[in-house]
Amino acid sequence: MSMHNQELRLPSQDWRAYQGVLSRRVFAFIIDYLIVALLWIPAAVVVFFLGILTLGLGFFLYPVLFALVAMLYFGLTVGGREQASPGMRIMGVAIARTDGRPMDFLTAIVHLAIFWIANALLTPLILLIGLFTDRGRLLHDLLIGTVTVRRDMY
Repeated sequence: MSMHNQELRLPSQDWRAYQGVLSRRVFAFIIDYLIVALLWIPAAVVVFFLGILTLGLGFFLYPVLFALVAMLYFGLTVGGREQASPGMRIMGVAIARTDGRPMDFLTAIVHLAIFWIANALLTPLILLIGLFTDRGRLLHDLLIGTVTVRRDMY
């Protein structure tokens, strides 16, 4: 599907679309990482057999396996049609780009990577920025041009 055929969909300017989004994001994060942890288990089993088949070379995937599973999970869900991971859908939020284009696989992965890097370098206290920005945007949202919005108002 080319970009010309996709409909631009700008996030809402109504303040009610962002009411309670920060707390919903926290619970969505917890749900999503529980799902990623559960998905990591069968992936670890697959890597174990891959390691046996490759005479030990496949075992080098273990240090990055959780990150790979998380990237695939968020890239396919947030970058998919729903624009939200399962945890986000449960909590009733979605990610929208401020330019109106839909999230794609690569943008979702970059969003996740910037989140990880910002938390690693600046400590999780950087998440407090959401209390002081318009629409409750976090640092990685500001850097990549996204906003988290309530699904019922988007």
